[in-house]
Amino acid sequence: MFLRSAATVFALTLAAPVLAQEAATPETLPDIAQGAEDAPVTMIEYASFTCGHCANFHTDVYPQLKADYIDTGMVRFVQRDVYFDQPGLWAGILARCGGDDRFYPVSGMLFDEQATWLAGGTGDEIAANLRRIGLKAGMTEDQMTACWNDTGKVEQLIATFQANATADEIEATPTFIIGGEKVSNQPWDSMKAVIDEKLAEAQPAAE
Repeated sequence: MFLRSAATVFALTLAAPVLAQEAATPETLPDIAQGAEDAPVTMIEYASFTCGHCANFHTDVYPQLKADYIDTGMVRFVQRDVYFDQPGLWAGILARCGGDDRFYPVSGMLFDEQATWLAGGTGDEIAANLRRIGLKAGMTEDQMTACWNDTGKVEQLIATFQANATADEIEATPTFIIGGEKVSNQPWDSMKAVIDEKLAEAQPAAE
């Protein structure tokens, strides 16, 4: 099965960390960011593609965040994937399969259609559902198969998730780092207040 290699890497990496000490540590990957490079505030979201609250954030909060802060150059936004389970890893591989420029559009499709593609009763059904999303996003069958079978890249994704989540002490999703401060999931008005506070703090340094 085309996801077997990704599942094997996932299981070995999470279940046997000692093995990592005996082999070369996989290279971690850079963030894929949205917004101006010189934005005064950086906001990081730790999200899992299988997390219902993350899908709700994408639907209810992210559009306002993007329109009011990301597109206006005030916030640089970074989504960092968290892999709590194999379907989340498979979706994360798919999100990166089309290249950095398509990461956020594909991520959006995965969150929008989360209930549908996760409804598969077996791993094969979930994989087929993910393939349909990839095809809608313009990927080819061969392209997706190559991405899921690229064990080196899968190892890098898992190593990146582990390094970032450990450094920021992430225990649940979605969790946010806004201007260096860890913030739990909350309604838009409350999150907006935190962003505005961080922008105000950053203003003197920008003058």
